Amino acid sequence: MKRGILLGALFLMGCNDTTPKIDIIIKLPKKLSEVSGIQIQKSSDAIFVIEDSGNGNYLYEVGLNDKKQRKIAIEAENTDWEDLASDKDGNLYLGDFGNNGNKRQDLCIYKINASLLQEETIKPDYKVSFYYPEQTAFPPSKKELLYDCEAFFELKGFFYLFTKNRSKDFDGTTLIYKIPNKEGNHPAQLLGRYKTGEDFNNSAITGAAISPDGSRFALLSHSRIWLFSEFNGDDFLKGKIERLELDHYSQKEAVSFKDENTLLIADEKDKSTGGNIYQFDLRNLKAKP
Repeated sequence: MKRGILLGALFLMGCNDTTPKIDIIIKLPKKLSEVSGIQIQKSSDAIFVIEDSGNGNYLYEVGLNDKKQRKIAIEAENTDWEDLASDKDGNLYLGDFGNNGNKRQDLCIYKINASLLQEETIKPDYKVSFYYPEQTAFPPSKKELLYDCEAFFELKGFFYLFTKNRSKDFDGTTLIYKIPNKEGNHPAQLLGRYKTGEDFNNSAITGAAISPDGSRFALLSHSRIWLFSEFNGDDFLKGKIERLELDHYSQKEAVSFKDENTLLIADEKDKSTGGNIYQFDLRNLKAKP
């Protein structure tokens, strides 16, 4: 959703010469103007991206300096693909859980086998369907539009989802859900709620990624990263949480860890801005309370 891009840019105009350098590592082709998920394969450094609703059911492999671009047809409907994740074996997962109007009752995740990623057409290994037990109306009231999602990762046989709040009187609440990584239709388990801030343009969650060693994860907005670490199991809210400023505003929609300290972030193309994959070093980002 292209909401508040100009406002967000004005928000960051006060940045001075100490602003960290923004590294654009890939300028995406015009045909990939609505990237919604990104995942780098640790074994090969291949970068895969997807697009959201209104686009085809394709997984794209992109390379540095536009030297390699490949399109893979996925035998699954793209109702609203919103994020990509991978497991320890390199299998990919397509999150078809975009739900802007909070009306959907067909939310799901598709598994793409790592051994098939060189094929031109792939049939998913299986489909993980799920629902939010707390949602009882489709849609709920405008003050309870809490069931859109654009962010997840896989860890130790479970998916962790972080919802995008579209409620009236936005207060930054993201719901944290847990779903088993296995075929079937599952109730999502609510683990907790976290408030990111009261400014939708800079606080709505648009992506998530887990570090290679599984010790920390990042949540993304158009201008910020929330870094979670020092947690036990999946008790994420009792660990350390840092808000890091990117000092760069655009319609950022996707994030992946390149290594333990480096993030790859993709944004959508909006006229003269965006349409890139950026590289950010977490050690260079400024923490804010």
